[in-house]
Amino acid sequence: MAHLIDGKKWSAVSRSQTATDVHKLLANGVKPKLVVVLVGDNPASLVYVSGKEKAAAEVGILSRIDRLPSSITAVELLAHIERLNRDETVHGILVQLPLPDHIDEQTVIATISPEKDVDGFHARNAGALAIGLPGFVPCTPLGVMKLLEYENINVAGKHAVVIGRSNIVGKPLSQLLLKANATVTVCHSRTQDIASVTRQADVLAVAIGKAKFVTGDMVKPGAVVIDVGMNRIDGKLAGDVDFASAEPVAGAITPVPRGVGPMTIAMLLHNTVLAASGFANDR
Repeated sequence: MAHLIDGKKWSAVSRSQTATDVHKLLANGVKPKLVVVLVGDNPASLVYVSGKEKAAAEVGILSRIDRLPSSITAVELLAHIERLNRDETVHGILVQLPLPDHIDEQTVIATISPEKDVDGFHARNAGALAIGLPGFVPCTPLGVMKLLEYENINVAGKHAVVIGRSNIVGKPLSQLLLKANATVTVCHSRTQDIASVTRQADVLAVAIGKAKFVTGDMVKPGAVVIDVGMNRIDGKLAGDVDFASAEPVAGAITPVPRGVGPMTIAMLLHNTVLAASGFANDR
């Protein structure tokens, strides 16, 4: 049976360290502040945002949710973000995605100050990651690397396979694994005979948004399986990995829920403290 990588446990460890860092900042007169911009009333977004607000409060970070109507124009939203950019009391800005169809997400992300881009989506931060310079790293890939670190899983020299090439998870995770000296293969919807590739993976990270896509026969015996997926089947959460069939084969595996999800929020808090400190991730 695979070792279960408990993201909830490790996120508590990370949040405890963040709370200590917040205490130090407060002692120096700095009050870390995160503003989440929520456009419209997407039910899933409302749940995510409330979770972030609660987590921020628990570690001592000031947080505020700016709720804006779905009818807001792109010009009005960009002006709102610019005001937050100029507000010296705000250290982190997060625009909850997805946005209404009439607003271009990339334009909005590009408007956020790179120094306040705690999601790590701005092109300047993405470019910094690509060439190995300091910058904010997207929270989910950063959370995955922290889980591996906490579990003492050394990926150097190992074959890591990432399924998914999104700007939010797949691409940045592959770059972080590469920096950690793994040999990295990225698979996607056009990859032929994907199972033949995944069966070679010492570390298999799955982030494609297809419930139970990876089955046990696609996993190399003893591999570390990281499931980034968050899907709903009949009202219940399910990952991109079929846990029931993969768990007996893998050496270690993250469950859904209680796996990568809690680490994503923990890394958002971590990034917010870095922003308040005036430092980005030192990779």
